[in-house]
Amino acid sequence: MSALSLAVRDSNTMLRRNLLHARRYPSLTLNLLLTPIVLLLLFVYIFGDVMSAGIGGGGADRSEYIAYIVPGILMMTIGGTVVGAAVSVSMDMTEGIIARFRTMAIHRGSVIIGHVVGSVLQSIASVVLVGAVAVAIGFRSTDATALEWLAAFGLLALFAMALTWIAVGMGLASPNAEAASNNALPLILLPLISSAFIPADAMPVWFQPIAEYQPFTPAIETLRGLLLGSEIGNNWWLAIVWCVGLAALGYRWSTTLFNRDPK
Repeated sequence: MSALSLAVRDSNTMLRRNLLHARRYPSLTLNLLLTPIVLLLLFVYIFGDVMSAGIGGGGADRSEYIAYIVPGILMMTIGGTVVGAAVSVSMDMTEGIIARFRTMAIHRGSVIIGHVVGSVLQSIASVVLVGAVAVAIGFRSTDATALEWLAAFGLLALFAMALTWIAVGMGLASPNAEAASNNALPLILLPLISSAFIPADAMPVWFQPIAEYQPFTPAIETLRGLLLGSEIGNNWWLAIVWCVGLAALGYRWSTTLFNRDPK
């Protein structure tokens, strides 16, 4: 078999392993998935009227706020789901299975690739589930074309891949699973200080740069434009640059940590 065939075969084996772990131990994924669903229900049913009135400057309209908040919640779902990848990688590194893999005739990078692909698939599945909850409570995207839906799906997948590579690096750099979970906490907190819940220009002037110059805001605004027809502007290419940059940084960081000699 060629080197490429071996890499594909071994990566597929590691992917099945990670998906099997996720199926056998669903508590971590479910706990991370519960946060965006709770926030969605909380902001829609408790704060929805007040938030919509404040954003629109007029009467309260919960349906408009549902449309506004869902793209941000979908991106937050990805940020929360990939934390599981950091924890899973850290557990592999500390429990000795990686040392055993190093003695076997398998493609060296297949272990990481299995984690990344598995995490991306879990992220997309989580997004679909949260999206179904959003539709159930009233979210609609009637103006989006098939091409815009395809672009939205591609953006979500690209964003999931970029954050997963960062999460894998965090897991490899952490001494244990608890530290990995704590180190990956910014992936959950960043959406809270983005334009997910209110527009960036409605925030205090001193805080607006924090919301604007981070990866979640351009990705959320691009997704919002694709699904709802709002103005995208420069956000689409900023989102792509963020995704490519984070993926490249995470890949370099992860492979460097994984390939170094164990202490």
